Amino acid sequence: MPRQSVRAPKVGLLLSVAEEAAGGRWNELKAMARHAEAAGFDSLWIADHLVIPFPAQPALGRWECWTILSALAAVTSRVELGTLVTCTSFRNPALLAKMAATVEEISDGRLILGLGAGYYEPEFREFGFPFDHRMGRFEEALRIIHGLLRSGGIDFEGQYYQARNCELRPRGPRPNGPPILIGAQADRPRSLRLTAQYADYWNMFIGTNDEDFTVMHKAVDEACIKAGRDPATLHRTASAMIDLPGSEKSPAAVQAYRSSRALTAGTPEELGERLRALAGAGIGHVQLWLEPNTRAGIDAFLPVLDLLARQ
Repeated sequence: MPRQSVRAPKVGLLLSVAEEAAGGRWNELKAMARHAEAAGFDSLWIADHLVIPFPAQPALGRWECWTILSALAAVTSRVELGTLVTCTSFRNPALLAKMAATVEEISDGRLILGLGAGYYEPEFREFGFPFDHRMGRFEEALRIIHGLLRSGGIDFEGQYYQARNCELRPRGPRPNGPPILIGAQADRPRSLRLTAQYADYWNMFIGTNDEDFTVMHKAVDEACIKAGRDPATLHRTASAMIDLPGSEKSPAAVQAYRSSRALTAGTPEELGERLRALAGAGIGHVQLWLEPNTRAGIDAFLPVLDLLARQ
């Protein structure tokens, strides 16, 4: 179950581990994470890319997601920590379950395990990972990861992965392991089915068209019903970019989020109202990219957090 928060929805911060962000060094990222925790954010999130894919721009380097995540688990004490999302093709799924259980232990049960199939072919090719049959590989990886985290063991032989008589030991502090998050679009029936089967959280990007949100919400509900699951048991999360007044947006950030039509701007009162409306529509947790993605950006967003806490 989600950890309790004083506000609705819970508010998370997406952190950049790109070489262009905050000087690109660990000490600055650590300071930013601690600053966000002290400011009252409920969670911190990291994307799992090996290079950053942006059209018409040179690819940017990144630090490795899980190494950074384990370090964040050790230098924070309250915020939840999530991957948005980790690519199952980049690591053997049984090993990824072991890694998740280890970060669960270090963080004392604060991990949210976001999983995805990946999509950017150049980074697969550059680092030597197969790009073919991504959804088939993803489904097999999900079966292994879910089985190990939930029951502690699995015996599986698939077309792409094997985990024969595999045990997950030792276990983290939560008996059933961390919650699993999957993002699925309304026009992706296979992703929706896997979300209904394996996920505890469903994630979407917030667009500028409320109709898109309604369609996606309905598609997820229908997938749960088809899988024999109560839609109310699948917690809903959403991601968006917050364009803070006067910010100088990095070209990388703007291209990433404009491509998903998730650019949001406004006064603290307007932003607070928008987030409260999401909570009223069933979104229990948001992950926000603040622009600028710096400690100054965190400070500029504090009035919104205060407004949400006072509702």
